Amino acid sequence: MSWLRRIFGEPLPEELRGVLAEDEHVLGAAATSTGGHVAVTALGLWLPEAAGARRVGWHLISKAVWQGDTLTVTEAEEEGYAGRAVVLADRPPVRYVLPRPGKVPLLVRQRVEDAIRARYRKDLPEGGAWFLIRKVPGTDGVVLQVRPDPGADRELVASMAEEAADKLAGGSP
Repeated sequence: MSWLRRIFGEPLPEELRGVLAEDEHVLGAAATSTGGHVAVTALGLWLPEAAGARRVGWHLISKAVWQGDTLTVTEAEEEGYAGRAVVLADRPPVRYVLPRPGKVPLLVRQRVEDAIRARYRKDLPEGGAWFLIRKVPGTDGVVLQVRPDPGADRELVASMAEEAADKLAGGSP
C-alpha cells in the first residue's frame, strides 16, 4: 500500500461519485472480480449492481462472512411491523470475490457487530426467532428487529415482538 493511500484512504470508486450522502465518506473499498466495488461507509455497505451501486444499512445486514477471497453478505429486508418491532426476512446470500480486499473484511465485521446492541434467540415448538436491538446508521436511536425462522408461528413471533418493543419503548428490560 502506498503512503498516499495510507494518508488519504482508498480512491472513491466511480460508481459512488454523486450517490454518497453529503457527509458520507468511504472508509474502505475493494474491487470485485466481476466489476464494481464493495465499499464501506459509516452509513452502510455499498454493493455493486448493474446500474451502479446501492447502500445497505448496517442494521439490515444479517450476516457477513469472509472466507478465502470471498465476502458473502446476507441482507435482510423489512417485511413489516409487529407494533414498533420490525419483522425481517433474509434474502439469499450474495458472494463477492475481492482479489485485493484491503481492510474491507475487517471494516465490515466491525460495523455489523457494532450495529448490534443486544440479541436474543427464542426457540419455539416449530422453529424460533432472533430478536435484535440494533443501531440504525445516521440516527440516534435503536430499533427492535425480529427474524423468524422458516416455519415458525408468525403470529406468535409477532405477538412476542410487539410485547418486547412496548417494553423497550417504556424503558423496561
